[in-house]
Amino acid sequence: MSKEETKILTDTINYLKFYKENSNYAIFESEIKISESPLIFSGKTGEKTVIPADSLKKADHKKVKEEIVEEPKVKQEKVISIKESLKETAVPLIKEDWMESVSFEKFEDAIKDCQKCKLLARTRKQVVFGTGNPNADVVVVGEAPGADEDEQGKPFIGRAGRLLTDILKAINFSREEIFICNILKCRPPENRNPLPDEIANCEPYLFKQLEMIKPKLILAVGTFAAQTLLQTKEPLGKLRGKFHIYKGIKMMVTYHPAALLRNPNWKKPTWEDVQLFRKEYDKIINNL
Repeated sequence: MSKEETKILTDTINYLKFYKENSNYAIFESEIKISESPLIFSGKTGEKTVIPADSLKKADHKKVKEEIVEEPKVKQEKVISIKESLKETAVPLIKEDWMESVSFEKFEDAIKDCQKCKLLARTRKQVVFGTGNPNADVVVVGEAPGADEDEQGKPFIGRAGRLLTDILKAINFSREEIFICNILKCRPPENRNPLPDEIANCEPYLFKQLEMIKPKLILAVGTFAAQTLLQTKEPLGKLRGKFHIYKGIKMMVTYHPAALLRNPNWKKPTWEDVQLFRKEYDKIINNL
């Protein structure tokens, strides 16, 4: 083996060792391949070194395997990504009482004095947990309570709420048969948009609600509801008009009723979305 080839082999082994140790990534034999093309290197002074592919095949492939390769401990098809593994096994650092709730009454009682967002806890009148059927097939998720909701402790009861009720009636749903809630359980001052840390503090409550209800379908209204549930930054315009999956549950995204009051042009696409939603619900219920 020439001096250049020895140096390349040594550098390759050192790099793979570094990558393996610092990325927590096991390198298996199937990932070590011999190049079919020549390697061309340019030195500091501009000269080029060409190592033919035939020469590379004579390199000490065995040495790389001995120093770097790990034997798989499980069959390849059973290997899951680190990200998926963490999602399945992650345990909250702090265990809170509400996490053990087995009924909505106990859950609501456990978070009614939530102090995670100091500003919202100081300015709100009450926590708006959500209303409707705790065994609902359909859950509607909005963004945050407004002034009327904060006053009465129920979601979607102002102008936007009345419009939501009309939309639901138009596709043959009553508020009593579904469950309605928001990403945030407290009203942001002046009805401003939820802040990222407020969403991070409050979204576990929503995830727990959905876990307890186990709905067949979710309707997310508004950008923050859609992006929080789907863990994406995609704009609402690109998310609406089709179904997504939230933890195995089909989910439709559409415009928030408050947005429709500001921009009536969005009523037509919203109507198209909710019609698709109702059609999918009927399919699920009738096992089609």
